[in-house]
Amino acid sequence: MYSKARLHFKKNDPILHKASLEFEIEDLKESDDVFRDIVWTIIGQQLSGKAADTIFGRFIALFPGRELEPRRILKLSDSAMRACGLSGAKARAIKSFAEHMITGRIDLDRLPTLSDAEVLAELTKVKGIGPWTAEMILMFSLGRADIFSAGDLGLRKGLMHLYGLKKAPSDSRIAALTSRWSPYRTYGARILWRIADKKKARL
Repeated sequence: MYSKARLHFKKNDPILHKASLEFEIEDLKESDDVFRDIVWTIIGQQLSGKAADTIFGRFIALFPGRELEPRRILKLSDSAMRACGLSGAKARAIKSFAEHMITGRIDLDRLPTLSDAEVLAELTKVKGIGPWTAEMILMFSLGRADIFSAGDLGLRKGLMHLYGLKKAPSDSRIAALTSRWSPYRTYGARILWRIADKKKARL
């Protein structure tokens, strides 16, 4: 699908197309453990991937066989969760998510059948799961090709680097710039992250 995305960018945004030639992006695929992904993404809110992996590793070590399970999460003490490096807000969000799973208020098996907007509405039922977390799940766990997370700092920086912007773009400017990428905005986002990472590495 990335080859199709590149062709689309070539026709609709030559600047992004030129940048896309620098990077090979894996085609999107669906995850086989969305529950685990959501817990990791809650942990990863406002953290680097490395920091999130470290805290997540400590967290799953609390479970037999390192297998996450909603009922076991609810049995954890707040102090045990905080000792892993979780903030109080993230610990509460993970427990709330586990409770939603147990009560059936969220059914992860249904997510692949829902529209992007419906998935967003479903996941944000949980206090502590906002649009950014839901958008990451849409991109990386459900393999949706046309998602852009306007609130992501890395994507905003990527847009600035790509187009030579002197200040962070407004939401309306972001919408105007990325609308040309549809229906492949997820691939455009992944290119922007690579651009932002490359710029950071140079600095």
